[in-house]
Amino acid sequence: MKYKCIIVLFFACLSAKIPFAQTTVTILDSGKTTSLRGLSVVDDNVFWASGSNGTVARSVNGGKTIQWLTVKGYAQRDFRDIEAIDSNTAIIMAIAEPAIILKTRDAGKTWYKVFEDTSKGMFFDAMDFTDLYGIVIGDPVNSKMFIAETYDYGETWTKKDDLPLLDSGEAMFASSGTNSKALNTSTYKRMIVTGGLKSSVILLPVNRHLGNIRLLLPLVQGKESTGANSLAVYRKNMFVVGGDFSNDKDTVGNSAYSSDNGKTWKKPITPPHGYRSCVEYITSQNLIACGTSGIDISADGGKNWQLISRQSFHVCQLAKNGSKVYLAGSNGKIAVLEIK
Repeated sequence: MKYKCIIVLFFACLSAKIPFAQTTVTILDSGKTTSLRGLSVVDDNVFWASGSNGTVARSVNGGKTIQWLTVKGYAQRDFRDIEAIDSNTAIIMAIAEPAIILKTRDAGKTWYKVFEDTSKGMFFDAMDFTDLYGIVIGDPVNSKMFIAETYDYGETWTKKDDLPLLDSGEAMFASSGTNSKALNTSTYKRMIVTGGLKSSVILLPVNRHLGNIRLLLPLVQGKESTGANSLAVYRKNMFVVGGDFSNDKDTVGNSAYSSDNGKTWKKPITPPHGYRSCVEYITSQNLIACGTSGIDISADGGKNWQLISRQSFHVCQLAKNGSKVYLAGSNGKIAVLEIK
């Protein structure tokens, strides 16, 4: 079933802080038997999404029409993350054994395998790219996080040897493909947030060549369902969301922010209104976060959050070259959020 629904939300109480009068959430498509957790937005018109049942969605006209694809030979796989390079080229990541990465150059008509790991216990969680450099991370095998890198936009991948050692019960959530960042800067190369039974931490490289330091995040912990799910970075500013996905309306320990490259962390004054699986900077001060219990937006760098919708989404992404924010979630739901 395909339909369009427009929700206009006014922010009188925040008008002094938010440089726009209204936010419109438009449902572009829904009703598919797939859960979408991967999303990559090239520009205001081109986006790709990926999810369960071997499904990939693609649009080149801002969602006016959406092409739904089932990757041949992978109809039973769950593609939890996707990276779109342009309207014809994209990379998808299939979780669990065997953990696989595929790439297309012809708008999804054909896909070819660029990486596979058949090791027992393999489970990919997320990918991230900055230009040619990219990383894929996976749950610990023999207590060590899995990391592979590419320097040619996913054509070839190399498994890392200097893998971070994680605590017992600590792992990453494959909830939105956004718990890691490939930065490739002069200081940091990658950042990763974790969760789980005993801790929720951010792993920061000491520098590009040395090991990682582990900083405890002020997020709820103690259950397999608790901890950090998503990391957003804007220059020296960072924001982390998560919480407890088994109690998705609980606001306790669901977020934290840093303004010094992740060295110190604070809790928001008014946090997002429940568990959130994804967070994204729109500008240096405006952020959006989404989860199964709703969508929040902040106008002050993440210190205070306003609930704008109770609709459920797994992932939200700002266009790499544009101003629109797209969202995706269960039942094949895809939406666009336009800020005016």
